[in-house]
Amino acid sequence: QVQLVESGGGLAQAGGSLRLSCVAPGRTISSYTMGWIRQAPGKEREFVAAINWSGAYTLYADSVKGRFTISRDNAKNTVSLQMNSLKPEDTAVYYCAARLLGISTSVNYNYWGQGTQVTVSS
Repeated sequence: QVQLVESGGGLAQAGGSLRLSCVAPGRTISSYTMGWIRQAPGKEREFVAAINWSGAYTLYADSVKGRFTISRDNAKNTVSLQMNSLKPEDTAVYYCAARLLGISTSVNYNYWGQGTQVTVSS
């Protein structure tokens, strides 16, 4: 079992920035593909970004490409999502997740955090 804890959500204005962090207390995540998935009210979960175990490969949804950056620090068991040029349509609950399979745009992950709310005002 991998416990994931997100932080860094909040309220931002359109055009602003937020940085989300995810930590796995007491557990190494170096062998997992890590991802960020979001869910807006009334909508299905949506892939945002993923990073492979080493950090050498990343994937992004078209809607966030060029604005969001995913990174990881395996020594600290953390994954981050830097979100710039935020738009109101980025408003959602953002989940950190870990999976044993390789990097893809899937929303099928083995372990999930509790989620952190991101709200972007226009």
